[in-house]
Amino acid sequence: MLIVAGHLMVAPDERLSYLAGCEAVVAAARRAPGCLDFAIAADLLDPGRVNVYERWESQADVDAFRGSGPSDEQGAALLSASVAEYDVGDTRSLTD
Repeated sequence: MLIVAGHLMVAPDERLSYLAGCEAVVAAARRAPGCLDFAIAADLLDPGRVNVYERWESQADVDAFRGSGPSDEQGAALLSASVAEYDVGDTRSLTD
């Protein structure tokens, strides 16, 4: 399993429009083969921060979905990004 997690920074006055532009990406990701979870969400405390969380069955699934990356419009809105991929070897449920 692979987890992609981190955050993006956008201008606070552009965050709502940035998130609206991500709706189609989230919908497509959730339909993609190997996607276990995918979320892009506004941070509760920082008005310019957008949190990213993805969970995939494999690196191949991520690569097949990711393609060429964000659109030019999305990329232009980013002030900075701190996102990483994590290979997961084992999991434990905290809700069972």
